[in-house]
Parts: sequence; C-alpha cells; structure tokens
Amino acid sequence: MNQDQMKKAAAQAAIEYVEAGMIVGVGTGSTANHFIDLLAGIKDKIDGTVASSEASAQRLRGHGIQVMDLNTAGQLALYVDGADESNSQLHLIKGGGGALTREKIVAAASDKFVCIADETKLVDVLGAFPLPVEVIPMARAYVSRELTRLGGQPLLREGFITDNGNIILDVHNLQITDPVDMEGRINQLAGVVTVGIFAQRPADILILGSADGIRTIG
Repeated sequence: MNQDQMKKAAAQAAIEYVEAGMIVGVGTGSTANHFIDLLAGIKDKIDGTVASSEASAQRLRGHGIQVMDLNTAGQLALYVDGADESNSQLHLIKGGGGALTREKIVAAASDKFVCIADETKLVDVLGAFPLPVEVIPMARAYVSRELTRLGGQPLLREGFITDNGNIILDVHNLQITDPVDMEGRINQLAGVVTVGIFAQRPADILILGSADGIRTIG
C-alpha cells in the first residue's frame, strides 16, 4: 500500500463518523480531497458542508455537494481534515496547504475533530515539518525576528497568498516540545493571524492509514 492509498484508507474510515442530517466541516489538502470524493457517495445523507478553503469548496461543489457559510451553519457536529504532523497527544501541525486559519476556525466550531493521515505523519516531537504561520504582510519582518528568537528559521513562502490575503512564514528547525505553550506564544505576536499548531484545540480522533491497515488513536 503506497502513501496515497494509506491516505484514502484513512479517509474511508472517517466516512463512518458521518451521520444523517449532519453539516460536515471539511478540511484542505490531498487527504481531505480523498474524503471529499468519498463524501460524494453519501451526499444525500448530509445537510451540507462547511469548507476550510476555496479549493475544497470548489471540489465539493464539483460533486454537487452544498457548501455553506460557517456563520449560517452554526456549531458543527463533525470536522474532518488531514495534518502535516501529529504527536501521540493529537497535537497537530497543519497549514502545508496554506489554509490553516480557516481550518482552525472550523475545528474550533466543531464538536468532534477527526484527523486523517498516513502513518508517516505520526511523530514523537512536532517541528520537523516547517511550521506555517499566517502573517499580515506589514508585520513580516517583525514576526520573522520574533520567530527567530524562539529558535526557528522563518522563510517566506514565495508566491503564495492565503485565501484571507495574507502571507505565510514557514518556520524551520523548531523542536516543539510544548505545543500548547508555543501555540499561545506565537499567536500573541502582533501581526500573526494564526499559527499552524493545533494543540489548544487538538484532534479528538486520529485515523492513520498504514501498510497493515487502519490505526485509530483517541
């Protein structure tokens, strides 16, 4: 089973959490795309979706699945999304696709967050994957200096603008031993929209696709 097949297997397992009449929060990225494609098979069972990015909204609509505004939908029962890294406490690094702020909003507004990934995403310590930070453009230099003080090496994601009109700094060489604390410290920097650490609101369930099948944590 290759990596893509592992992602698809995890997405298939997440479909089991979708119940009739739900409005489902849907994430962004390659694993979330598998979930969207599988959700199309049961689209008549659900009342609609809330998407964490314009790309996911477009893919959902392409399957004829209704996409709703979160403000209209209200509190969601379920959010399904991938991750770039997860530790055993289900603290995550997300934002490789650049949708971290909207992903964090939808996760916060959901009762249950099911994270789907392949087994390579489970790590002992977060930070090998460069940590995305969404930043208001005029704050780029200031935030970069502060992130360097925290021990990281921030690099501008060249040629990329978020759906919110901001930039992303990818912070390399961090060892995030206390994700909850680091999330709070970076989020408090003036000009930071949000950081791609999902620890204050972690995943509730982690579904990992592996060569040996599905492993569920949580």
